[in-house]
Amino acid sequence: MKEKEIRALLQEKEGIETLNPMQERMLQAGSEKRDIILLSPTGSGKTVAFAVPLLKMMKNPTGQVQAVVIAPSRELVVQIAGVIRNIGGEFRVLALYGGHKVEDEVNSLKVTPDIIVATPGRLLDHAVRRNIDLLPTRILVLDEFDKSLELGFEEEMQKIVKRMKNLSRIILTSATDSATLPEFLPIKNPVILNFLEENKSLRKRMRIYRVDSDDRDKLKSLLTLLKNIGIKDRSNPERSIIFVNHRESAERIYDFLRKQGVSCVLYHGALDQQKRESAIASFNSGVRPILVATDLAARGLDIEGVQNVVHYHLPMTQESYTHRNGRTARVAREGDVYLLVGPEEKIADYIQPDSNFRLSDEVSGDLATGMDLLYVTGGKREKLSKGDLLGWLVKEAGVSASDIGKLFVFDHYSLIAVKSSEVKKIIETAGRKKIKGEKRRISIMG
Repeated sequence: MKEKEIRALLQEKEGIETLNPMQERMLQAGSEKRDIILLSPTGSGKTVAFAVPLLKMMKNPTGQVQAVVIAPSRELVVQIAGVIRNIGGEFRVLALYGGHKVEDEVNSLKVTPDIIVATPGRLLDHAVRRNIDLLPTRILVLDEFDKSLELGFEEEMQKIVKRMKNLSRIILTSATDSATLPEFLPIKNPVILNFLEENKSLRKRMRIYRVDSDDRDKLKSLLTLLKNIGIKDRSNPERSIIFVNHRESAERIYDFLRKQGVSCVLYHGALDQQKRESAIASFNSGVRPILVATDLAARGLDIEGVQNVVHYHLPMTQESYTHRNGRTARVAREGDVYLLVGPEEKIADYIQPDSNFRLSDEVSGDLATGMDLLYVTGGKREKLSKGDLLGWLVKEAGVSASDIGKLFVFDHYSLIAVKSSEVKKIIETAGRKKIKGEKRRISIMG
């Protein structure tokens, strides 16, 4: 693709008028015909940074796989594929990942994509089954390759690379500079772009508070802290992520907060794909602006506008601390970090609070949004679009467009954020009407 076309699509599809310095340097490096290693902090725009040179390296569609992007999580795969698809012009982009129907992917592979974005295990499975031919691949991107190695994907990635006999360009990205380069990668004389110093400017935009709790359990202190922070604008609530170290703790905190009337949602690795997708949709839509999560949510997710990060459990490593905090103060915004410290806990030396935050029982912010998320059977595979769903609600249920929030259309289902006051009317009226010739079941997401 031509650079002018890529920039025009970035502005039109992603709202990016100007590339940041790191992205501009990556675009320049893409013309140097050398492999690239990009070290850059979370939230700095790495996806666009490697997508732009990748697209510039692409030749006209050939009916063969030209480029492969490997990422460590299904959420990151979906995010990357969405960005590349938006700015990729005529190139066919396909995402391959676990947690949804293999049959859908097999059917999609009947027309060979130009660019594949995939998790290592699912990509290797398709290659072994001969659903795809990786031999023609010229460009390989390993996004967050340090995380892939940490999660034990080295063997899968090695087997994948062995099938790519015609690689000419490799791009590696990482948010840390501690990872050893995989020996199986044929990297020679790479351009190393280190933007990790950006963490310093990130720290300037971030306020870190120590919050002392009198109770070892800290649940009551957490609730008081959330009330002190408050949701503020219910029409566009600030988002907060509560980080814990264990799934069981996430479940327990989530159950407690829900019983207290807090608009929150749960996220951890034991949830199935649909629950994880709907959790992020609930969070991003503002329906549930408080996310209770393990470190799985610390990187690789397309999460918008996080104002507050709360460490309910102190992080177990400095890397975890850095990635958790990287969820706020993104893209030149400011953010707040709260360290909830129990009576017998000590914070590590790498944690440097700016000041103490004193909890007040007299301050009580609103913790409910008055919004719900509706589940609709039918999605992209059933040829439904956001416009179809919006028109269906306005026409059949008589709901004002101003009472409808964000819409999300997945492969076989859709999610719609609506005001709670409209839910009963929607289910009773629109639920009985056809959309594109078919009746669709509609219900409230839990």
